[in-house]
Amino acid sequence: MKQIFSTLIIMGLLLVLSYSCNKDEEATGTDKELLNLVEEKIQWVYFKNSTNYLTKSVGSGHNFSLLKTRYNALAASQLDANGKIISNAKFPEGSLIVKDLTNTTHHVERYAILYKQSTHKDADAKGWVWGYINTDGTVATSASDKGSICIGCHSQSDNIDYMLMNKFFP
Repeated sequence: MKQIFSTLIIMGLLLVLSYSCNKDEEATGTDKELLNLVEEKIQWVYFKNSTNYLTKSVGSGHNFSLLKTRYNALAASQLDANGKIISNAKFPEGSLIVKDLTNTTHHVERYAILYKQSTHKDADAKGWVWGYINTDGTVATSASDKGSICIGCHSQSDNIDYMLMNKFFP
């Protein structure tokens, strides 16, 4: 009886530890708002007008080997006829840009999100709300961080309003 009780206690502790080691928490607040926007069934426009995945560039800080970038209608107003960002573009309020990140072409694993809302409580100094959310609804990096781990890379030379697609995928 003691052995069964001890085994149950150990199993319970292991279960608690396994849940406490999971660092990604369920999306709430702004993160949930961003996830809902990304999952809306709208007409997306893709970079270079292509839904094909691109291989991660040398300048990418993302830990995924494949990506594709999509734009809502407002953001797409800053793309040329070839689906590339117009030089010196400034994305209007309400622009939503989503990078679908994956290591396989069969299943998106994470969304890197930029949402232009200057008055939002989680917007950075340039008016962007940044999200880094897993497709299972958990948060990799919260929007409340205001892009602090992203801005360094996205501020490098030849960025267009933080966007680097033209630089690395000419």
